[in-house]
Amino acid sequence: MESHNPIKLWMTVLSCGVFGVTLGCSNAVMLSQETEQGGIVTYLFKEDRGGPMGSPHRLDALKRIEGKCPSGYTILKDGEVQGYNSMSSVEGSEGEITGRRWGIQFRCK
Repeated sequence: MESHNPIKLWMTVLSCGVFGVTLGCSNAVMLSQETEQGGIVTYLFKEDRGGPMGSPHRLDALKRIEGKCPSGYTILKDGEVQGYNSMSSVEGSEGEITGRRWGIQFRCK
């Protein structure tokens, strides 16, 4: 059984997440890193709409984890991950739109 460096794993996920978002990925909930023992799920949130804990996507993220870990799971780490920027295509809008993502690293029991 090989051990994984959690910091290296987290940085890999962040890099993959940024790459995926750069390509135009707009999934609200993504299993951005998956191993046999767990993974990392990320989801969109808006601070003015309840923040990460009040996001409607949080429930979908937890359901995704429960689907992967039917015998239960442990959350190892959670926090904001690199989001994305895009220019608004709405006429009259100014500036950039920033998408914020929250990540949950978990391990199945």
